[in-house]
Amino acid sequence: MSATATDVLIVGGGGAGCSTALHLAKRGARCILLERGQIGGQATGVNYGGVRQQGRHPAELPLARRSRDIWARLPELIGTDCEFEVTGHLKLARNQTEEADLIAYLDVAKANGLPLIMIGGNAIHQQYPWLGPDVVAGSFAPDDGAANPRLLSPALARAARDAGADIREFKPVSKLAHDGTQFIVTSGEHEFHARYLVNTAGYWGGAVARAFGEQVPVSPLNPNLLVTEPLPYFIAPNLGVVGGDVYLRQIRRGNVIFGGGRGHSDPDVPSSRPSPEASYVVMAKALQLVPQLAGVQVIRSWTGIDGEMPDDIPVIGPSRTTPGLFHAFGFSGHGFQLGPAIGAIMSELVLDGHTDVPLEPFRIDRFAADQSFNQQGQRHDASHHA
Repeated sequence: MSATATDVLIVGGGGAGCSTALHLAKRGARCILLERGQIGGQATGVNYGGVRQQGRHPAELPLARRSRDIWARLPELIGTDCEFEVTGHLKLARNQTEEADLIAYLDVAKANGLPLIMIGGNAIHQQYPWLGPDVVAGSFAPDDGAANPRLLSPALARAARDAGADIREFKPVSKLAHDGTQFIVTSGEHEFHARYLVNTAGYWGGAVARAFGEQVPVSPLNPNLLVTEPLPYFIAPNLGVVGGDVYLRQIRRGNVIFGGGRGHSDPDVPSSRPSPEASYVVMAKALQLVPQLAGVQVIRSWTGIDGEMPDDIPVIGPSRTTPGLFHAFGFSGHGFQLGPAIGAIMSELVLDGHTDVPLEPFRIDRFAADQSFNQQGQRHDASHHA
């Protein structure tokens, strides 16, 4: 069996993994990224494309704020903006209870420097006359927006290669070990040796952690997504709702991308497919938000495989069993927006031993004291998945 030595091995080629390779390479570290399929072929490449800070878990907001800064600098960092557009994110309430949720979040946003504008029932229909009558209020985040999920990971990977990183696709990992001095990762008939290992393997990050004695209750998340035929452009902001059962945006080409509910998957293959039943439900909800979409043709639906944690926030930070191992997986539908910052943070943990972003809420061992988290297949509020 042949072997290659490097400084850092990265397992998983989504946005977080490719960003990690880029930031490591730009600081002169030798690194090899192993991706089981194509770069960005799962969660990062098939999601809704929201670049949204509004509604994030309070623990995630410092990450989201840092990542938003990087999104603004993508052209200078990787040579493309990945069609990132600052459209604003408008989160809608459909009853008084949901409106109270929006109001309660204002303090959370203010504490993290996130600007939000509360819009009452009369004003919101004046500003957005195409909204349906069920909408009673909204909260607008002017700095949020959306981007093309197909573009981010490949662009990060190209920039990482240009900076010196070794990016290898179709390299599934069959064995992971640590011999007391270095990590030994086997892919096919090849071994890779490194002092550091970064686990950005999405849903499969749970298996990587398990190889080093760390059990985590990660489950597959399959967001159900659809796109319509092109229409005259009229929906400027990225739309969400309290409760997250539908999210919707229109791209400049005219297509309306929307989602809600869940598809199906078999991560062992891996394979995934959208759910017709979930699609019919979310089409009805989309029409409630924007009645003008009645009669519009849906031309495609899809899903993919992300990793979801019971508390809807990822695992980020050092291993509690194996020095030199760092985790960033289980993003629960949030990885597209957070991915650029995760790479910067992983590079700091590896090369500096610390980062200035608080990571305590994301500890991998946070589930150890509560065995109820170890039951797979939990249902979650989908509000954080768009």
